[in-house]
Amino acid sequence: MNASAGDPWHCAIIGGGPAGLTAAIYLARFNLRTMVIDAGDSRAALIPLTRNHAGFPEGISGEALLQRMRDQAIKYGVQIVQARVEGVAKDGADFRVRYQQSELVAHSVLLAAGVHNHRPDMADDVHDDALRRGLLRYCPICDGYEVKDRRVAVLGSGEHGAKEALFLRSYTKDVTLICPDGPHACSDSDARVTQAGIVMVDGPCTGISIRDDSIQLDVGGRTLSFDALYPALGSKVRSDVIRALKPHMSEEGCMIVDAHQRTDIAGLYAAGDVVLGLDQISHAMGDGGVAATTIRNDLDERLTLWR
Repeated sequence: MNASAGDPWHCAIIGGGPAGLTAAIYLARFNLRTMVIDAGDSRAALIPLTRNHAGFPEGISGEALLQRMRDQAIKYGVQIVQARVEGVAKDGADFRVRYQQSELVAHSVLLAAGVHNHRPDMADDVHDDALRRGLLRYCPICDGYEVKDRRVAVLGSGEHGAKEALFLRSYTKDVTLICPDGPHACSDSDARVTQAGIVMVDGPCTGISIRDDSIQLDVGGRTLSFDALYPALGSKVRSDVIRALKPHMSEEGCMIVDAHQRTDIAGLYAAGDVVLGLDQISHAMGDGGVAATTIRNDLDERLTLWR
């Protein structure tokens, strides 16, 4: 579609993970001028190997998958900028998006910035090495299958920690739930945890290290060794950048959207983990496809794209 350099972008996508890049590929193939502004910290990039992704029976790393998607988006004309968005403001029916001393105007914005996992207190090099070796894992839905019949620890407490431990119990009998910062508080899930044979250990956890092929946690003056550790410490939704627009959000900051990924702000859409739902690559990609198609159709009603 012909456009001059000063024309608004049809869509600015905030986030270059599976949702954002899927949407970008769709939008570019709809002949829409599309820019992806990516801070470079997608959770998908942390995945050493995913075997859940359909079409890759031997698995693929998160970074390799993202690079394939970036290459595909660029092939069809998407512009990708490595930067962090600093703010989004309304400009009539359009939006102004600020990012690292630059600004663009776009007819629509897709928020696909995902969420950030709260990490356990450990050195970055140890964290990254443990993640690469499969000693540290963040998603039991993604890779609980990989820890079948292994010694597994869950670092967490309350309902969230209990639910993660119970989920992993369906893969292995050897599950230990460790409170990160003190004694476990009583919860409604304690009876189920105990009934499932899950060991509950009071914290605090004062150190995490790697020894040979195991991950070790210093808890209550003793060292406990496991084949894998799952932190269940919650996460932060990356939606602050559009809060000034006052869209409808959950208490946790998840975007509330309709069945077509529209927010309650005209021209603002959301997809992937930033939306309340299942945090999975396949789900994020589906969101991205739905969002892109909705954006195209909404813009056509507003702009008459065939002109």
